[in-house]
Amino acid sequence: MAAQRRNLIQSHQSWTDDLPLCQMCGVGTAPNCVYGPDGKGTESHPNEDGHFRFRGEDGCFLYGVFNGYDGSRVASFASQCLTAELLLGQLNSSHTDNDVRRILTQNQKVQERLKALEQEVSGGATAVVALILNNKLYIANVGTNRALLCKSSSDGQNQVLQIGRPHSTDNEDELQRLAALGVDSARVRQAGQIGGQSSTRRLGDYRVKFNYNEIDLLSAAKTRPVIAEPEIHGSQALDSVTGFLLLMSEGLINALESAHGPEQANQEIVAMVAAELAQQTSLEAVAQSVVERIKRLHHDVYVSGRQRATYCSRHEDMTLLIRTLNYPLADGALTPTQGGRIYPVSVPYSNSQSTSKTSVTLSLVMPSQGTLTNGTNTASTLEEGTPTPGSQSPTATLQSTNTQTQSSSSSSGDGSLFRQRGSQAAQPDETGRVPPYVDFSQFYRLWGTDHSDGQSTQGGLGPQ
Repeated sequence: MAAQRRNLIQSHQSWTDDLPLCQMCGVGTAPNCVYGPDGKGTESHPNEDGHFRFRGEDGCFLYGVFNGYDGSRVASFASQCLTAELLLGQLNSSHTDNDVRRILTQNQKVQERLKALEQEVSGGATAVVALILNNKLYIANVGTNRALLCKSSSDGQNQVLQIGRPHSTDNEDELQRLAALGVDSARVRQAGQIGGQSSTRRLGDYRVKFNYNEIDLLSAAKTRPVIAEPEIHGSQALDSVTGFLLLMSEGLINALESAHGPEQANQEIVAMVAAELAQQTSLEAVAQSVVERIKRLHHDVYVSGRQRATYCSRHEDMTLLIRTLNYPLADGALTPTQGGRIYPVSVPYSNSQSTSKTSVTLSLVMPSQGTLTNGTNTASTLEEGTPTPGSQSPTATLQSTNTQTQSSSSSSGDGSLFRQRGSQAAQPDETGRVPPYVDFSQFYRLWGTDHSDGQSTQGGLGPQ
């Protein structure tokens, strides 16, 4: 088996195409984008992200998201090597937690094999890998990607847990590790980057790892400060858990945080995923819809010219992997008029200028799910509700409050704006027109109130 792994790793064939994919998983992606003055976006480089989602033997599932930079070779090579090492005979159901942690940690040997690419590859990658074995979850993280677990607790609540912290220049543990090596951690924090990247752990990038003594910021280090050693979290028992696991590339996280700030990014993306799960019948569609929504939010903030627009002039490649855990998808037989299966997930912008100290409360009614909290932060809740045919559709509300201003915006699917239509299609009148079923009279009244020119709203804006 070891010889088989070596042969596969040394070859350049895309052998992973023959491995069975996990059908309980969906992936969404979007390329990098740089906006011009007119708001139009262009790609600045080919896609550098990577991912895998395989089903092995003995109830083993392996998932990974890689954020590459300066090329995609490291992300691609590492994902294939790691899959070969883990799925071709190393892992089985007899392994204990300590065995699994040892195997995951020792696979930094895979990263050492990247030295063979040193002459032709100067780039690197960060990685987050999830392993499910014996119905237990293990997370291995190197760098600045993110893993979130949304699960139901015994009291009926849904807890959002961020598993581990990013290995970045503002991670206190990482700064202490660098300080112990003789690096000036205050300078690292102020610089915000090492060798052009914010990560303190990464795969590849031997230009930084082996030439660190030539980099002013790292020259005082006693030994190699930027490492590829993964941080292992787990095991997390998944027995009787209902929820979903999210693996996200740094580009996706940064795009959302640039648009709305970092304070409630985890809650926002979980709410988006839950909403799409209630609407879509395909996990691929769920993941792609969430990525597209974040992409639009990022773009809209840029073209708005508001305070955070300066942070949104560009975004990197984005990847989102969703793995459901006994979590139901939408019933494709239902329509919005048969029970409100469409869940609004738009997060409205505040018309007022926000500050960095912003508290956000996001509520979303979901089918058969409980309350969403964030561990120690209970500012984000998903109120329990089970839509049934004929019942009121769910409501999504975002309330943003800071020390200077207060704003509230809500979107409701209760149909108050829509006139009820009969079961039969509306018939045209004698002029050939179909009677409208959207009532804009309230809009006209509000528009007229806000304008002092005395223009008749019905005559100036309303249908003639």
